[in-house]
Amino acid sequence: MMNGNFPEEVKKCLEILEENVKILANLERYLEDEKEDELTPNMELHQLYDMTEDVTESAKLKHAESNLMRRQAEDSF
Repeated sequence: MMNGNFPEEVKKCLEILEENVKILANLERYLEDEKEDELTPNMELHQLYDMTEDVTESAKLKHAESNLMRRQAEDSF
């Protein structure tokens, strides 16, 4: 079942895998963002400030995770 196009077939499989990893990562990020969109009524000002800091840190972590996944996918080629 092996043919002369084996390296090309492997390359196509890796491209499909990379695309699916990106789709799954985006889906996971979307679902997490959706959970974070829930509001809590009657929060104090200091609670809102703390929440703003948490959101900023979370965004930075998500960005770093996304960059790491992208680099790992690129390195696998």
